Amino acid sequence: MSLLLVFAVVLLVAVLVSALAHRTVLSTAVLFLVAGFLAGDGMLHLVHVTPASPMVATLAELALFAVLFTDGMRVGWRDLASAWRLPGRALGLGLPLTLLVTALLGHWVAGLDWPQALLIGAVLAPTDPVFAAALVGNDKVPTRLRHLLNVESGVNDGLALPFVIVLLATAAGSHDLHLPALAAELLLGIGIGIAVPWMAIRLERTRFFAVSQRYLPLNAVAIGLLVLALGKTTHANLFLAAFAAGITVATIGQREREAFEEFGELIAEIFKLAALLVFGALLSPAFFAHLGWAAWVFALLALAVARPVALWISFLGSRLGWREQAAAAWFGPKGFASVVYGLLVLTSGIVAAQRVFDLVALTIVVSIVLHSSTDILVARTFEESRLPSWRQRLGDRGRRILRRAPDTLAADPGSLPDSRT
Repeated sequence: MSLLLVFAVVLLVAVLVSALAHRTVLSTAVLFLVAGFLAGDGMLHLVHVTPASPMVATLAELALFAVLFTDGMRVGWRDLASAWRLPGRALGLGLPLTLLVTALLGHWVAGLDWPQALLIGAVLAPTDPVFAAALVGNDKVPTRLRHLLNVESGVNDGLALPFVIVLLATAAGSHDLHLPALAAELLLGIGIGIAVPWMAIRLERTRFFAVSQRYLPLNAVAIGLLVLALGKTTHANLFLAAFAAGITVATIGQREREAFEEFGELIAEIFKLAALLVFGALLSPAFFAHLGWAAWVFALLALAVARPVALWISFLGSRLGWREQAAAAWFGPKGFASVVYGLLVLTSGIVAAQRVFDLVALTIVVSIVLHSSTDILVARTFEESRLPSWRQRLGDRGRRILRRAPDTLAADPGSLPDSRT
């Protein structure tokens, strides 16, 4: 059975249960991950993919390009400047600290060499709010916490990328590390990402051109495709080009940003889910069986220690409440960017590629399961904290009675039965 057929069936199922997924601990990401695992060669043999399959590298490249482009478009320079205090702490101090703590765990727990340990730290440093959607999208959760998680996750994919590229080249061996060429590739990508959208949007605003409302969402698509094509032609870094292009559009093209927002999110979501399906298909029962206890300990500590410690240090003196700090520290799920960075490592050919990928894959799987199944529970604690004190004392049974009671009863809480009876 072809990958396209499996993806189409799972996508239809995901759409049909999407409303349920938003109200419960069911996660669309988990659905695609599990579907890929079941359809892969380790289980039902419906999808045949290997790390060497050209499709794996191509899908990873296109998916990460689309995600970084849309991530960049969420965070124009004006957005960053308007409320930067807490995200700045998380990105400027929390991100490198998370990388370093994860690297220490990779070296001392998983037994990796220092270049490989630093590489896995960079791969697992980015976060993804998709796996904590109930928290980020809940109006009852404090605005500054939702803003913190949104901005941080939108920017840290791009910030972690140069570290991944440099450390991947370092792990490949000093003879393969050409710093001038690597720097030129990164700078050229940033240059293309800034120049192309700037020229396209300036052209649109001249008196010689006029974009119809119907085609306006395609303007950003055309810009993204041109950035991708020029990046491929010039061998510039595609991912930094995508991220820079998204930020540039968001900064100087508010009209284009708003027109593309919903359409672009859907494109990026399709690529994300396809990559998760392929990622799941690369796993198997044998994969989990051969990992060993050190890998499981590393995965759990990477989630429960690395980010919480890093953010605790980052938020010292920030006056952020303990409940919000705890939620921000826990909801640093290892999401899509880490999936694709892990696939890039797997196809890189470095000596420890399989070992690094195994650790990354296990950490992501554990993260998806834990974070996407606890986001609603944590979001509800914020909802409870914002209820009047007499309603908090009612308990679940009392609130059910209240919802069924007439308005006069609701206006007189003292007439309700004790929730303990």
